[in-house]
Amino acid sequence: MEEGPRKTGMSLERGRKVSHYELLEPVGEGGMGAVWKARDTVLGREVALKVLSETWASDPSRLALFEREARALAALNHPNIITIYSVEAADSLRFITMELIRGRTLAEILVGERLPLARLLDIAAAVCEAVSSAHAQAITHRDLKSGNIMVG
Repeated sequence: MEEGPRKTGMSLERGRKVSHYELLEPVGEGGMGAVWKARDTVLGREVALKVLSETWASDPSRLALFEREARALAALNHPNIITIYSVEAADSLRFITMELIRGRTLAEILVGERLPLARLLDIAAAVCEAVSSAHAQAITHRDLKSGNIMVG
């Protein structure tokens, strides 16, 4: 992809600086906004930035939901759950910075190949462990799907 997401109306492009993050490349797009691979220029590491769409960022109830979900996710500490670093606002954008997971989504893998049963069971066990850990802290993932499961 050469440009940032179009449907969100955001003017995001490679090289743009958002606070102290340099946008490197788009990773994905969903209902809330777009996810970008970015470089944290202060800490010198790559992160993922989930940037809210204008629709979400301008709606107080949606923004409150976004912040509530970010706080809940930030409270989790499990090897199979992404780590949230911060919730920020800069340059009229609202975004979450989080751990950058390298790999493909389970949805991408399932389209192109047939997984051996043992590998599929390993993935299923890891997902169950993560969900169980979240449930133990009274947190429910409301958008669990193969496109939201990263496989390294």
